Amino acid sequence: MSDLIQPNDEEELAAAVAEANCAQAPVEVIGAGSKRAIGRPLQTATSLTTENLSGITLYEPTELVLSARAGTPLVEIEKTLAENNQHLAFEPADLGPMLGQDAGLGTIGAVFAANLSGSRRIQIGAARDHLLGIRAVSGRGEVFKSGGRVMKNVTGYDLCRGIAGSWGTLAVMSEVTMKVLPKAQSTRTLLFIGLTDEVAVEAMCAAIGTPFEVSGAVHLHGAYGAQLVDSDILRRPRPVTVLRLENFESSLEYRCARLTKSLAAFGKPVELDDAASRDFWSGMRMLSFLQGSSDPVWRISTAPMNGARLVAALARRLECRAAYDWSGGLIWLQAAPSADAGASEVERVVAETGGYATLIRADASLRGSVNVFQQLSPGVMALTRKLKDSFDPAGILNPGRMYPGV
Repeated sequence: MSDLIQPNDEEELAAAVAEANCAQAPVEVIGAGSKRAIGRPLQTATSLTTENLSGITLYEPTELVLSARAGTPLVEIEKTLAENNQHLAFEPADLGPMLGQDAGLGTIGAVFAANLSGSRRIQIGAARDHLLGIRAVSGRGEVFKSGGRVMKNVTGYDLCRGIAGSWGTLAVMSEVTMKVLPKAQSTRTLLFIGLTDEVAVEAMCAAIGTPFEVSGAVHLHGAYGAQLVDSDILRRPRPVTVLRLENFESSLEYRCARLTKSLAAFGKPVELDDAASRDFWSGMRMLSFLQGSSDPVWRISTAPMNGARLVAALARRLECRAAYDWSGGLIWLQAAPSADAGASEVERVVAETGGYATLIRADASLRGSVNVFQQLSPGVMALTRKLKDSFDPAGILNPGRMYPGV
């Protein structure tokens, strides 16, 4: 069992990282550990958790800005925001239950370290787009900050965007400042049942192109849809294509009617009311359709119009099923167990079609033998290594979690 370092403030955090840097001792960086099973297995004697760096340090509802220490539980932030009828609009996914963990364990620092973005990304942007500023400790043990409390406060290099999505390999965040937004007053959801993948992607892209502010566009293979949609609506497992509209109650009826009319070629949808809509999208955020299984899961991002073609190419070679988010631009692919989780086929098809694949769920031995994060081109990998050398020259922070030697 590795030693666990639990700094109580930024000064202790910097001292712990500086000591590890001097000793050239690799450190596993975690928040609460709910996403520990993502990435290549680490060989470290020490783990460093930010859990004790907790608490909201600034919240100005009228300015739509909140700052919190990196170890603050996401549920605490969401509770505080809900009391003011606000939320994190990019609705970060909770990967814990899909990985066999309890729900609600994630920290806000880990949300941005993994750049977790939910279904509303197609309308509102990714997690990193809502990150205004950070305080962090580099692999040298040096405290630095980037950004501020407003978007226009960024000059020079925007380090926030570089740190977001780096999975703790560049620096350890101690505090994050983010943009928050008012919650929608009401939600409606339209369900189109029985569309093929190709037609569903066409429908989703058409919906996103309308002026009716679609904030979620998902297509689920039959078994997945049956887990999220009431059995009175979906009487047997069939593909279901789902579109969300939000905001003021007074405009929803009009927008739903107009969207339904504009998509008449795809059939007549079933409409979910506010309560049923919120239940469905909560299930999407928790990836409940992927829970209760240990089968390998790939997360593949691609151009929306390429999504169905990519899945079809994989289905010819692998036993798999898929859920599409972001109007087809994000694919959750569950593959049947195999020696390499389908890695060779996924890599080949994604390279041909275009996109980026990450193995999100697999056992440690498998994650140690395949590319968990898709191999980068030589030029991009060279830049990645230079970035790592700049922030963490001794290579002590989550070494090799994303790529060998980085």
